Amino acid sequence: MRAPTPPSSLLHALRHVMRPIVRLMLHHGVTYTYFADMLKGVFVEVAAHEFGLDGKPPTDSRVSLITGVHRKDVRRLRETAEDAAEALPEAVSFGAQLVSTWTGTPPFCTPTGRPVPLPRLASAGAEMSFDALVAHVSKDIRARVVLDEWLRLGIARIDEDDRVHLQTDAFVPQKGFDEKVAYFGHNVHDHACAAVHNLTTEGWPFFERSVHYDALSPAGVEALREAVGRDGMHTLVAFNTLANRLEKRDRKDEAPKQRITVGLYFYSEPSPPDRRDP
Repeated sequence: MRAPTPPSSLLHALRHVMRPIVRLMLHHGVTYTYFADMLKGVFVEVAAHEFGLDGKPPTDSRVSLITGVHRKDVRRLRETAEDAAEALPEAVSFGAQLVSTWTGTPPFCTPTGRPVPLPRLASAGAEMSFDALVAHVSKDIRARVVLDEWLRLGIARIDEDDRVHLQTDAFVPQKGFDEKVAYFGHNVHDHACAAVHNLTTEGWPFFERSVHYDALSPAGVEALREAVGRDGMHTLVAFNTLANRLEKRDRKDEAPKQRITVGLYFYSEPSPPDRRDP
């Protein structure tokens, strides 16, 4: 029995999608041999979890058939499979929750979701302080520890009046490789899941849209970059405020809970010569 031939359009798209991923891997010393071995495990993991028959897990033979991985390797990989880290690391997750509270819960924010500068200490700001903000989310973590880390990552700054400001353009840390990698994995994974869902599943698609232009000057690109940074962040803050309010309401609902990701991105690079205006 011959395996079905994948659509050439899909293969072309996959090759295109993989280029920036390969660039990242080569930049950090991830070789083809290492990645191929890791990818073998991912093929087995996805097939074992998502391609069963009649509600039953697939056999090693079936996994081998649909993945092309040798049956001996399938058995070995299934026995040694690691739990996939689907959630953000605890430290990153706590930081995201803190940002969400600061931009979505009065009195820490304005009615439009703008984070209010907070006195650093409770002795200066009481319930309107950075100490109080951290305690609102968790009483087990010291505010000073959080602030030191946020200052290191560029998420917050302290002004001359000892008030803490949230850098609203730093929802993803500007420093700290492990923290940025955690968001990279989370955001690219969820964006890819939405796109794959829209290609493989009937019914309502996930929202996944973008605009494309290829004959802009550097000045035009910079004007768009500034607009996306300004208006895009305003949109994300508004979504955050709505999601924060809905989550508080839904805590009383016994229905199974779901997680969501909403994102915006901006990218530019030189256009191919045949796409540029003469």
